Amino acid sequence: MTVLLLLLQYKLWFGEGSVREGLELRRSVNVQEMQNEEAGQRNDVLAAEVEELKTGLDSVEERARSELGMVKKNETFIHILEGRTGEIVEE
Repeated sequence: MTVLLLLLQYKLWFGEGSVREGLELRRSVNVQEMQNEEAGQRNDVLAAEVEELKTGLDSVEERARSELGMVKKNETFIHILEGRTGEIVEE
């Protein structure tokens, strides 16, 4: 009888489908749910940005200016670089 009880306890704690495996799976699911939540938040931000780009010309203009260095007609673009000696050099 004692041997049978020990075998059942072993299977419960260390065998396939054991309590330990269940706890590890639960931890893994919690981590994955947190990663999914973060990805969902990033997707929401990107979806809002896409919608803004589709509907608003202001964001397109802002992106063209900042990422591509574009300027409007009759504007002057001045790029100031700092030289090696600390002097300011204009291009």
